[in-house]
Amino acid sequence: MTNPVSTRYSSHPEDFKKYSTKEIREKFLLGDIFQPNQLSGVYSLEDRLIVGGIHPVDQPVALAAIEQNKAKFFLERREIGIINVGSPTQISADGTTYELGHKEALYIGKGVKEVIFYPSKSGDTYLYFNSAPAHKSCPTKKITTAEAEVVTLGSLENSNHRTIYKLLVNSVVETCQLQMGMTELKPGSVWNTMPSHTHDRRMEAYFYFDLSENNAVAHFMGRPDETRVVWMKNHQAIISPPWSIHSGAGTSNYTFIWGMAGENMDYGDMDAVKPTELK
Repeated sequence: MTNPVSTRYSSHPEDFKKYSTKEIREKFLLGDIFQPNQLSGVYSLEDRLIVGGIHPVDQPVALAAIEQNKAKFFLERREIGIINVGSPTQISADGTTYELGHKEALYIGKGVKEVIFYPSKSGDTYLYFNSAPAHKSCPTKKITTAEAEVVTLGSLENSNHRTIYKLLVNSVVETCQLQMGMTELKPGSVWNTMPSHTHDRRMEAYFYFDLSENNAVAHFMGRPDETRVVWMKNHQAIISPPWSIHSGAGTSNYTFIWGMAGENMDYGDMDAVKPTELK
């Protein structure tokens, strides 16, 4: 089988200024991460995060080693976080089976050799994942939205009333460097991560879902004084380098998953940018 994971190289912010719309989409957007009966995605040289999807339809999918890792098995030197954005399903990790419901997360640590993703009974299994290098083994753990650290922010008046579910953060589960969570926009609200921010200590990836076929999200990226927009659809992800803001506004409410890797595990470590300072 051909390698299902492609490589995306790091980009300098000065070079980013010169990119066309097509080049930005080619370098940062992940458009088709759910392929039938396969794991697929991108190996980003931004903190070496792997971003992708797993879509078992009528047969199980194994977490196999990829060419970029030069490893005996996928998690030999890595950790992985998985969030179910489809129907309830099962995942086994070294013989232990976990039932994973819609919008529930599973963290699997370094050293787990055999991970298998099973199709749901409805055949509507969509598993979004982020994987980062790991220096030690942390216990495998399932996290529900009830177990997450939950914060509600914003207001309908500012079109950003939202609930943040911190699923894979150090106050909820032990990880090496990976952090993941989910933000749900309330009906009538469309803005996420506004005021926006950057953080040189870590990169980030966004994945948008719960978006109907006729709606889209305008995702803003780039340095605060040199921003660009990428129009995104349901089940698409985008890579955000440390020097880039990451904010979005949809034509309807939606949900998105954020994932981070880097040297700092402090969720609040952000360099805030006021809306009036953006250009």
